[in-house]
Amino acid sequence: MSELKNVLTIGRYLKNKFGEKVYKVPVSISGFTCPNIDGTVARGGCSFCENDSFSPNLQEKKTKFKLNPRINNNPYLENQLKQLELQFLATKKRLENKFGAKKFIVYFQSFTNTYAPFDTLKALYEKALSFDNVLGLSIGTRTDCVTDEILDFLVEKSKNKEIWVEYGIQSFFDETLVKINRGDNVSNMKYWIQRTKEKGLNVCGHLIYGLPDENQEMMLETFRQTIDLKVDSIKFHPLYVVKNTLLTNEFKKGKFTPISEELYIDTIVKSIINLPSNISVQRITAGIDDDTLLSPNWCRDKHTQMKNIRLALQKEGFNY
Repeated sequence: MSELKNVLTIGRYLKNKFGEKVYKVPVSISGFTCPNIDGTVARGGCSFCENDSFSPNLQEKKTKFKLNPRINNNPYLENQLKQLELQFLATKKRLENKFGAKKFIVYFQSFTNTYAPFDTLKALYEKALSFDNVLGLSIGTRTDCVTDEILDFLVEKSKNKEIWVEYGIQSFFDETLVKINRGDNVSNMKYWIQRTKEKGLNVCGHLIYGLPDENQEMMLETFRQTIDLKVDSIKFHPLYVVKNTLLTNEFKKGKFTPISEELYIDTIVKSIINLPSNISVQRITAGIDDDTLLSPNWCRDKHTQMKNIRLALQKEGFNY
């Protein structure tokens, strides 16, 4: 058997660049929301998103204060900066103890992490970059929530740090974006992805396979168009149904059938085979193992998913 070709995972990319393993530290700062939840572009969020609109329990746990770019001042900034530090230090310690981790990237993960006044973003990003052994930032956001001011600030930081902007693309079909209540459109997504790339920033695109009424050809077409935009990295997710979402209702009415594991794996394999060697993969699947998962059941066991995907890729000559 010929030697397997390594898929360029984000871990391999970072190790090649920095000479040692680099760990992403996810942080979730309270007060961040999304224009698709607060009514700016839509209400309720994307159909797969669990948020305050559906879950009163979430509301109890989180501050009622919500950021948006139009507020003049942020009275919670000090608390948010403390929260950032506490979360980072706790995860860093755990990674050091478990893996001997030495270098880190702070990943602003939950909700839309550019949807706030510029001064708030600047303070949070600079604080994150000031922590010991932090090489850079990865910022999860939407293409309708970035501005040239934010991107130019990140460009300045990228002169000395590893800076990534992670955009939720999900699909490059406008009819799908309407079905999932995305509140954004294909032309706007492409415009800001291209603009971010033109400025020289690293871009990671998030794709979801198994969106309502999408067949494999549509999923692969979104993948091809993502590649054409010359993104630096991709995250792949299967669409699964959790409680307290718009999708819950569609699923319970029998109007939505989640993607099968076989089709998901086949689509991932076809994607990886056609992935340019300079584009890294940050995630190849996702799942959740708790009582909020309604379907599909195969998304419950991430370990088995990964094993099955790796075996399927090996058959095609790839090592993930």
